[in-house]
Amino acid sequence: MTDPVLDAIRRRRVTRAMTDEPVSREQVETILDAARWAPTAGNRHLQRYVATTHSGPLRVLRMVSPGMIPRPPAAIVICVDRGLSEQYGFRPEAPGPWIDVGTATATILLAAQAVGLGAAPVSSFSHAAVAEALGLPDGWDPVLIVCLGHPAPEQPRPISPNRGLTWRDLTQWVPAHES
Repeated sequence: MTDPVLDAIRRRRVTRAMTDEPVSREQVETILDAARWAPTAGNRHLQRYVATTHSGPLRVLRMVSPGMIPRPPAAIVICVDRGLSEQYGFRPEAPGPWIDVGTATATILLAAQAVGLGAAPVSSFSHAAVAEALGLPDGWDPVLIVCLGHPAPEQPRPISPNRGLTWRDLTQWVPAHES
């Protein structure tokens, strides 16, 4: 089956090396506009975004994020608005807001590809340091950083290649599906 969305999903890769070429504000705004269309729990939009193309905040993000392999010229920090979550009755351990971060991330990764950028999600960082460095409002919990930039011609090899996995390798039918 050929479909532009499925083709984009198959082509998208994590970009572990980025050039110094600037990312335009328009590109970031296009990606953020796409993110608002990501599915959310009850259409509540509990996630918030902090975007930057400024070298100062990007330098600080790299310093407090051991998982940030690329040196991105832009980044989007995806946060959960804990105060709003509580107003909607979500307990702190409720999975809904985390799922919303996941759907927003998938949308951001695909939107980055659509505007000609590479992207890399980062989950290894000091949440307190990121909140402080970016001056996040009270209750905004940074959950994930998405690095944005132009892919470098040479990319580091993945730490653990997928070794040709297919959906069949990752799936179990219940009850057992007959071929």
